[in-house]
Amino acid sequence: MSEQSGSSQDRQERTELPIERGFPIERVNEIAGREGHGGARQWYRPIYAMHKWWARRLGSVFRSISLYALLDDPEEVEVIEPGNNSDLSDYSDGSRNVRDLVENVDITNADSLWPLYNKDVRISNKKILDPFCGGGTSIVEASRFGVQSVGNDLNPVAWFVTKKELDAGKADLDELKKAFDFLESEVAEELQEYYQTPCPHCSNNAEAIYYFWVKELDCTSCGSDVPLFNDYRIANGRYEDEDGYYVYDPVGEEIIVVDDWKSECVSPSGHTFNPKNGNVGRSKYSCPDCGQKYPITDAIQEQGGYRMNLYAVEYYCSHCDDQGIEKRKYKGYKTASETDLELFSEAEEEWHSRTELHDYVPSEELPPGHMTSERNPVFDHGVSEWTDMFNDRQLLTLAKLLKSIDEIDQSGFSKDAKEYLLLTFSDILRTNTMMTGYTPVNNVINQIFKTNSFDVPQEPVEGNPWGGKFGYATFQSSWDAVIRGVEWAKAPTERYVEDGETKESPPFQKPVGENTEVRNGDVRLLDEENEYDAVITDPPYYDNIIYSEVSDYFYVWQKIVLESEYDGFDAEKTPRAESIVANPFLNKGTEEFESELHEAFTSIHKSLKQDGVLAFTYHHSNSESWGELLESLCDVGFEVTATYPITADINKFITGEAVSFDIVVVARPINDTDAASWNSLRRDIYRTARRTRKQLEENRDLSRGDIGVMEMGACFREYSKHHGKVQRDGEIMSAKEVVQEIYGIIQEASDIGVEDVFIDLLDTSSPSFDDVNKLCRGTNATPDDLKETHLYNQDDGFELGTWDNEKRQAYIQERVNGDGGDHLSNLDKLQFLRYRYEKGQAVQNYVEKWDVDDDLRELAGRLADVTGDDTYTRVLGDRDITSY
Repeated sequence: MSEQSGSSQDRQERTELPIERGFPIERVNEIAGREGHGGARQWYRPIYAMHKWWARRLGSVFRSISLYALLDDPEEVEVIEPGNNSDLSDYSDGSRNVRDLVENVDITNADSLWPLYNKDVRISNKKILDPFCGGGTSIVEASRFGVQSVGNDLNPVAWFVTKKELDAGKADLDELKKAFDFLESEVAEELQEYYQTPCPHCSNNAEAIYYFWVKELDCTSCGSDVPLFNDYRIANGRYEDEDGYYVYDPVGEEIIVVDDWKSECVSPSGHTFNPKNGNVGRSKYSCPDCGQKYPITDAIQEQGGYRMNLYAVEYYCSHCDDQGIEKRKYKGYKTASETDLELFSEAEEEWHSRTELHDYVPSEELPPGHMTSERNPVFDHGVSEWTDMFNDRQLLTLAKLLKSIDEIDQSGFSKDAKEYLLLTFSDILRTNTMMTGYTPVNNVINQIFKTNSFDVPQEPVEGNPWGGKFGYATFQSSWDAVIRGVEWAKAPTERYVEDGETKESPPFQKPVGENTEVRNGDVRLLDEENEYDAVITDPPYYDNIIYSEVSDYFYVWQKIVLESEYDGFDAEKTPRAESIVANPFLNKGTEEFESELHEAFTSIHKSLKQDGVLAFTYHHSNSESWGELLESLCDVGFEVTATYPITADINKFITGEAVSFDIVVVARPINDTDAASWNSLRRDIYRTARRTRKQLEENRDLSRGDIGVMEMGACFREYSKHHGKVQRDGEIMSAKEVVQEIYGIIQEASDIGVEDVFIDLLDTSSPSFDDVNKLCRGTNATPDDLKETHLYNQDDGFELGTWDNEKRQAYIQERVNGDGGDHLSNLDKLQFLRYRYEKGQAVQNYVEKWDVDDDLRELAGRLADVTGDDTYTRVLGDRDITSY
């Protein structure tokens, strides 16, 4: 087995891990891309669908990291064939045994260990830590290898979610099902009484799936009622015999169906209106009577709130369904009736009279913060307490449900069963609130954290909390998700790709969660030393979503049941000042974040064994953030030994050009570094970049961006050996300065420029700025180079600067008119010629003036190939066209 190079004693004696020598990003990205697509992850790994958590990394990524970081000693490995549970002690892949698979991993043969990905692998004598376990992915995946796994998180909601994931492997499935049946018998019928509506096609009651509400204000000018409709859409027609759109007629006050919701229509009442023209625009209302425009939040403050108007219902009638009538009649949309209003009034009255139930809703005021006071100031919308996010019927039914869950242990059910019911209850709060709207395109209710913040809708939609045959994130459907998670945890399977096809392994014998522990606390207060073989985590990044503020939404409900059971649920809110994240509301910026991350890495370094490994995913954006990360790691005694690009998580929380992609960073403890001059180190880094690129280009099927990231890791490894002792002109260079130099060196080692990157973008399906950033990595081009030449712009969403792009062509025309073409690139020339040809303008004089050479012809050919437009080549070589 190869060893790390380096002059320090610990590097010479330390065994190099597979993850340092190679990582199969092609295989990982292939399966991760499928797992992260749409709603696939709830089927790939149902355990992570039991409760909402933010920025969950994919299980396939962390399984791969664990496999390559922990499997270093073949003598400590047991391989079980899923399904028949036979011990493959002498496992071999062709002519290679486990030892060969481990030892043969290197930068050119990263797939060597991959045959074990879908095997039930057990690894002995390893202990791992995730100090930022969040939604628990790393701990769940590590536990499947049988290693001793410890998770830690400051946030009590994250702690509880992870705890129930780890408990799932040993949960009593029969008891859970009996507990649900008992709860259903106790409370379901009572809850459903509040969610029924007269069927418009028969004399029976139908299930109310969703109630549609709209807020109303008084016009500050004329006093008329102003319903705050953005537009009057309700839903798309969804069935074969149902074309058009359901819309609300504001004059006839009824639901009608129209062919086009964006065009004028005539309602049955004879009123002509355009459904796309509501009364709200740019945070102001427009009075339908006098035309007054006024800020909505100002009016709410002045009028002491707003009124709520129930105007529509989505329903399902089982009686009509049984009669076999058209689906659009037994499941559809109708105008809210007087009966619907009376039923809501009855719920309101009961809620105000049943004061004993008020102990089962949050009593806390909504705390001010960045997400509530600055990003989306909910206080301006009349929300000051958590209960303001719910209407009285929701508070009544949720309180009844939570009370029944809290008391279920009095009927002989275990604490574990009670906690899984609580987990389900907590998760349905995503949709059972007046903080959600409806998506007409998909005909489904939104969930509160669709944008990972508190967006206050003007047209809230009320769901049926227990749920019936239909409905999203109801208690019934969410309980089904919990049961699927528990079933998977007891006998997990693994999806993998073989010959381009996704396959699923038979169940593994090893359940989730054995030999695990999860703690609620601050990573900086860890008191263990030299304890862990590996730390595998996803640490906070600078402008992370502020978990403490959004998770309070779940916390204030969970604490009603858990406050007397566990430490951490006795405060009014989750920890904020202690959270490692930039928070403008608390005056925590870059400096504070870097300091706190430095403290966290210090604690992690202390807890790791000297030959241990730190492997983590990092949300990469730019050279500055790389420099900050490298500085923090090296300052506390780590050396970076590898970096790998992986498929970024689907749910990104930052908008704009800072977003890029996710990186796996591998680092090892180091006791000391060696002094070096910048000139000497620069030569080493240059040679390392060239060698790495050559090996990858010759042996791996990787994009240039992927190669650039791996080059970066190899260069960081060279620098890490000398951190704090690299001199240039008598001054010690900082890690940030070195990173800037490394960027230049990698680009220097490449002959790939702007035109190459642009052609790759043309060949990319639905390109975005992420693709620009990634494809520029390891080239002579930067995103700014492309932006300055208008080869992309983001003024109205992301646009490529193709020949017919107005801004790109204006840029070229200005240069052509300015100096006769001396400063035109070959790409400028070809796009200019293509544009003139399209407009019927002469091109021959430009072709002759520019003296067509092989480089120009070669680029024209590449453009023709990637776009399928041979005009690029024809304008250079066919006189019938060039003399047009």
